[in-house]
Amino acid sequence: KMMLPANPGGGWDTTGRALGKALQDAGVASSVTYDNKGGAAGAIGLAQFVNSSKGDPNALMVMGAVMLGGIITGKPPVNLSQATPIARLTSEYNVFVLPANSPYKSMAEVIAQLKKDPGSVKWGGGSRGSTEHIAAAMIAREVGVDPAKINYVAFRGGGEAIAAILGGNVTIGGGGYSEMAEYINTKKMVPIAVTSGERLKGSSVPTLKEQGVNVEIGNWRGVYAPPGITADQRNALIDMVLKATKSKAWAEALEKNDWTPAWMAGDEFAKFVDAEFANLRDTMTRAGMV
Repeated sequence: KMMLPANPGGGWDTTGRALGKALQDAGVASSVTYDNKGGAAGAIGLAQFVNSSKGDPNALMVMGAVMLGGIITGKPPVNLSQATPIARLTSEYNVFVLPANSPYKSMAEVIAQLKKDPGSVKWGGGSRGSTEHIAAAMIAREVGVDPAKINYVAFRGGGEAIAAILGGNVTIGGGGYSEMAEYINTKKMVPIAVTSGERLKGSSVPTLKEQGVNVEIGNWRGVYAPPGITADQRNALIDMVLKATKSKAWAEALEKNDWTPAWMAGDEFAKFVDAEFANLRDTMTRAGMV
């Protein structure tokens, strides 16, 4: 049973369905069912998962950096520490794009407008506390604008954010490169910056850093199991997911979605999540988001 704590069409949905296919392809799962439960940066799906899948060794939930941000800003009653860390699967960088008919042509022009009148620049992206929201706050801070003044419009999922960008309802949009790639390729969106340390393989989109804005942030995704499973059951799940990531179906999903494999499992993954929480909380507090 795969809990997808987001609406259809976004990164978590795509990741969960690709993993489900890979689990079957690797012969470690005979069937996979999916449950989409969007809202509150995954906290609604997390609450349902923790409460209804307790002790179930055949349940997984997709999560990632965005869920951590959402928990920090939203302070939901259910926390990630109640579930069982299994593995980190992928990492992906965000791209900032302009609608095709935008009066702006570059990140420098958007920043100039941001400095002049912060509220006039509408940033569109995933939920509050998502990596593109944090990146927008970091950009503001870097260029001397009070991050608390940014006009960020949060959407419930990648699909809604894409529609808003295509419709020109936001000034600038942010999201995973894979979610935006087809619109960039068909010239419906104009990419102006990526949040990686260096340019992405085969892409001519400049990084924020090479444009003089010292911001780098990655969007990783992973899977958790419910609370109340045994150590043996946890190890069996880690083993299943590892086998799935070695399947042909997974290799195809990585290539198709421009995901960078970022395998990390068990205790090491649990420690990484704790460190990420601390790091994100610090960044978001300084940016006036908490």
